[in-house]
Amino acid sequence: MSSTVISNIATLVTNDPSLGPGSPSSSKFGSGGRSPLGLVRDAAVVIEGDRVVWTGESSKAPATDNRVDAGGRAVLPGFVDSHSHLVFAGDRTEEFNARMSGRPYSAGGIRTTVTATRAATDAELEANLTRFLAEALRQGTTTFETKSGYGLTTEDESRALRLAARHTDEVTFLGAHIVAPEYAEDPAGYVALVTGEMLDACAPHARWIDVFCEKGAFDGDQARAILTAGRARGLHPRVHANQLSYGPGVQLAVELDAASADHCTHLTDADVDALAGSRTVATLLPGAEFSTRAEWPDARRLLDAGVTVALSTDCNPGSSFTSSVPFCIALAVRDMGMTPDEAVWSATAGGARALRRDDVGRLTPGAYADLVILDAPSPVHLAYRPGVPLVRAVWRRGRRVEPRPV
Repeated sequence: MSSTVISNIATLVTNDPSLGPGSPSSSKFGSGGRSPLGLVRDAAVVIEGDRVVWTGESSKAPATDNRVDAGGRAVLPGFVDSHSHLVFAGDRTEEFNARMSGRPYSAGGIRTTVTATRAATDAELEANLTRFLAEALRQGTTTFETKSGYGLTTEDESRALRLAARHTDEVTFLGAHIVAPEYAEDPAGYVALVTGEMLDACAPHARWIDVFCEKGAFDGDQARAILTAGRARGLHPRVHANQLSYGPGVQLAVELDAASADHCTHLTDADVDALAGSRTVATLLPGAEFSTRAEWPDARRLLDAGVTVALSTDCNPGSSFTSSVPFCIALAVRDMGMTPDEAVWSATAGGARALRRDDVGRLTPGAYADLVILDAPSPVHLAYRPGVPLVRAVWRRGRRVEPRPV
């Protein structure tokens, strides 16, 4: 097995709390000037096979078979996008244009995508999926989660998960995205379908189960029934929680030990306290607020309370049609009260926590060799230079997958 050293790294983000000046001893950090990134200056990384086997100062790097000169650039873990909706057909350009033009729009929203997705072939859906995955990879995303939720029939939900599972292990059953149009007058019947026949068909293809717990979607009792049924089938809970209004989603997520409560825009003090005392990660999705002109989540409030925070794209055709984690980092710093270091940690190690993973989101021995080289000396440039394509090269599982010259 050959080995490779990437050396002459100006700033290496390890996300190892034992490394770097001023690093906290915990992954939960607040304001106070301390970096959570475990930074190493003038650094090197050694890769063997698909894993990192050594990190440290360049002058101390062991001998290897191959050498790559990072040219005084920053290196950080590949981004971990822990919330996306990539199995769909069509788009909702007219809806977005109307919303941004201040005009009312009466088309069907999610239902528009459901109609297009049901009509698409497997080949069309998979081609769309792989196009967005390639787009995300070019921007540094090396681990991603994606959901069903645009089929809302047993057949369409199971095929969405089957297609997704060809490309990632982080697959989420979201039959409870909205009530299917056919069940508009019988939501209890749809919950019975989701927790019965649909779950039976979908569970073999998924790791997670999710529910949109919100007014107009599923209430607390319905969400609990759906998540509990999924857990009984071996799927671990995630929750779309408290996006549009105050509600029971966050408390339900904590009660059921969900890996993440996603959105977390409208929170009571009790919600924040519950998250801070739990393993449930608050996953913030600034692309959604950007694309809907909605209220920004208060990341500063969560971080100062000791909540573990992740950042993700929520890539979907309706409310957040971006696959760019760097864009979301810039939004989080500009509009959600995060420091650049906190935003980078949340988009890497935080995303890994939201997926209950310890083999991604960090660059330390034993982790997958998933890493990004930036055309910048520091990861701060991700927020400092928003909109600029700073990702110079990407390694995934020890292989260089974006072969631009370094």
